[in-house]
Amino acid sequence: MPRRILRYALFVVITMGGLFAASPAAFADTKSYTVTAPDGVALAVQESGNSDGPAIVFIHGLLGSHLNWDAQLKSPELQRYRIITYDMRGHGLSAKPTDADAYRNGRHWADDLAAVIESSHAQKPVLVGWSLGGVVISNYLAAYGDNRIAGAVYVDGVIELKPDQIVAHPEVYRDMTSPDLKTHLDAERAFLSLCFHTQPDKLTFERLLANAAMASWDMQSAVQSMTVSASEGLSRVQVPVLLIYGARDALVKAKPAIARATELDPRIQSKLYANSGHAPFIEEPDRFDRDLSAFVDTTSPR
Repeated sequence: MPRRILRYALFVVITMGGLFAASPAAFADTKSYTVTAPDGVALAVQESGNSDGPAIVFIHGLLGSHLNWDAQLKSPELQRYRIITYDMRGHGLSAKPTDADAYRNGRHWADDLAAVIESSHAQKPVLVGWSLGGVVISNYLAAYGDNRIAGAVYVDGVIELKPDQIVAHPEVYRDMTSPDLKTHLDAERAFLSLCFHTQPDKLTFERLLANAAMASWDMQSAVQSMTVSASEGLSRVQVPVLLIYGARDALVKAKPAIARATELDPRIQSKLYANSGHAPFIEEPDRFDRDLSAFVDTTSPR
């Protein structure tokens, strides 16, 4: 009996030793670091995938973080690319300034994206912006042009903050900035529910709700009057641009948004997902990943 126990203990030690020896390599697949924006805001950046592959920079939406792209980070379809995510100012693990101008001035958000591209040394990345992330791309294009990127994908992206393109939810947006904690959190939940035609599983929704609760209240109040430079950015873009929208979007009016974007640049291509709401990359991730992969491949140098 003692001998059997000794052999079993030795087996456990060897097995666990192998697991611990392997774990650093597993964690080495994801790299996290901080980038400082020109106005001093610290931005949390994450990288995964193939470090030698074409780069994709994912830009989340309002109340999000890099966690929004969890399905893409796990996607076998996208593992051959260099995947770069970051938490926008006022969100996730990035700094949360209290000055309203840090959020109202759209140039700051464009500068953040430029700082991430420069600091990561990403060569001609494809930009993928969800919802508010679309505004960030437009403001980036207006400020920096498109000579440093290979293409851009707007995912239910906000083209302009105008009533003909945005679905009105005045009570939700008002309560999101309420000083009453219960009112604020209930509005965060309502906003998040509006993001989906097909609601995600309970665990995912709870994680995204916690994600939303981390977002700066100062940001949520100020960002509603953020400056948007879509006409300057999209009208001058030369690289390929793809629009992906959910036909059942309850936050952005998909067809008017697509119409406005193609008015600014008739060469823009678009795809409408009939069964998705505001978040097709979560609601129909396999289709989204295939479409994104095909787009990146067409923009990558051979």
